[in-house]
Amino acid sequence: MDLGIKGKRALVTASSKGLGRGCAEALAEAGVDLVLNARGAEALEQTAAEIRDKYGVKVTAIAADVTTEEGRAKVLVAAGEVDILVTNAGGPPPGMWSDWDREDFIAALDANMLTPIALMKACLPAMMKRGWGRVVNITSQSVKSPIPVLGLSNAARAGLTGYVGGTSRQVAGSGVTINNLLPGIHATDRAVSLDKGVSDAQGISMDEAKTARCATIPAGRYGTTQEFGAACAFLCSAHAGFIIGQNILLDGGAVNTTM
Repeated sequence: MDLGIKGKRALVTASSKGLGRGCAEALAEAGVDLVLNARGAEALEQTAAEIRDKYGVKVTAIAADVTTEEGRAKVLVAAGEVDILVTNAGGPPPGMWSDWDREDFIAALDANMLTPIALMKACLPAMMKRGWGRVVNITSQSVKSPIPVLGLSNAARAGLTGYVGGTSRQVAGSGVTINNLLPGIHATDRAVSLDKGVSDAQGISMDEAKTARCATIPAGRYGTTQEFGAACAFLCSAHAGFIIGQNILLDGGAVNTTM
């Protein structure tokens, strides 16, 4: 399927690896020029070069911590006016409710709620003026089914979801869509980190931890970055203009719900 976005320009944050890279590659395959961002310059430059060589699109790499005001400003200046915004950031660490203080919640909100909101506020006006734009926020399955040990993530991402619910309907009439993708467990560094936590806590091997987690997923496996990226690219496509303010699960059926 021709996604109808060849020649568009996209900003994808936290895109040197994992789900962010999956989204960037899928957009590049559709002919979209990219502005990629991550904190680690070396991995980011390598990803940019590989995507540039493979897909023949323009790729600009901006190493910065987008969760800070200074980093965000650097990225936005380099990006200029974009047609597509994909926001992504690593999730806060797991723990128990008794572990977290105010500072922990502020850090989680800064990374997983306030940063995507700031990026949207910066990019939406130009999209609305041009009469076309796509925003996809990568959140988490915990928005629909809270994960007890991920309370910081549960809180921050639920806040972002509420913001998107209202804002998406305010900008839809200008040809701009905002939607959220809610990943379950995918084969990324985040999954490795979570499996290691289980391995350490239960005194089992990493393979045993992964097998146990896969058993909780009806699909029986972790998702891939490629299939996640394809879903993102469709939401960014010319065919997705009637999808507004939705929270779409990509979790292999792990969240058992009809709505």
